[in-house]
Amino acid sequence: MLGPAILAASRSDKMRRIVSAAPVTKPVVNRFIPGETVDQVIPIVVDLTEKGLELTLDVVGEDITTVEQSHAARDAYLELIEHLAGLGLGEKAEMSVKLSMFGQALEGGHELALANVRPVVEAAAAIGTTVTLDAEDHTTLDSMFAIHDELRRDFPQTGCVIQAYLFRTEADARRLAAAGSRVRIVKGAYKEPAEVAYQDKAEIDKAYVRILKTLMDGEGYPMIGSHDPRLIAIAQELGRKAGRKLDEYEFQMLYGIRSEEHLRLAAEGHRMRVYTAYGTDWYGYFMRRLAEKPANLLFFLRSMITKN
Repeated sequence: MLGPAILAASRSDKMRRIVSAAPVTKPVVNRFIPGETVDQVIPIVVDLTEKGLELTLDVVGEDITTVEQSHAARDAYLELIEHLAGLGLGEKAEMSVKLSMFGQALEGGHELALANVRPVVEAAAAIGTTVTLDAEDHTTLDSMFAIHDELRRDFPQTGCVIQAYLFRTEADARRLAAAGSRVRIVKGAYKEPAEVAYQDKAEIDKAYVRILKTLMDGEGYPMIGSHDPRLIAIAQELGRKAGRKLDEYEFQMLYGIRSEEHLRLAAEGHRMRVYTAYGTDWYGYFMRRLAEKPANLLFFLRSMITKN
């Protein structure tokens, strides 16, 4: 029951000020967000790849209210790509983007977001890496999928994210699996109404497995976004039944969560990608991490009690 309240707090300016001002917040945030600048995150990229892991990098920030801000978000990704260019890591360090950062919610936002994301995808392809379009709340998905389809005409490696808790996702997965896309499946981290999304955890888990089976049986490249040991084991079994080799799908987990599991899966020969966010506008991202898992919230509250 705490999850929806935390998600509501993620949109509250008052809560943003309170959480940001708390002395304990920054050390806890650092567990999930290893830096605010590209110069701070590049050493993390090097360290994790040297350990046999891969990354998807996210420049955090969603509250875009002007065209100028959307251009700044685009430029932040282009700066990241420029830094990655000399590392020669190929797909070991890809990028995730939220189209809301690129102006999707503004007037004429669909065209603006497409115009902003295209040069990022082009620049990523030029250095041998890829971009995945993150899913946001259900009202944005038709636009996201349309932009995904448009980008894949020239850059077929462009990925997208689907969310198991949405009723529509099973149909989306069938379409995407047939198209051979790179698809990350997650449970979903936005507060969605009962008219469009499962509300019960058990129902969400069942939907996740059904959708994952569709992806594993299809022609695309599944990316399993989960920290749940049971779902990870199910994914491995579905991969075996589908005849997939270990490099024909991958696991993705958040930076700072179950780090030993990252290394274990990589040691077994799986592709293990660490979702690593950085940037100054960390509040919304941080609050969703608390909402997704009670242990994260307990960790934060325990730290506040200990420090004060």
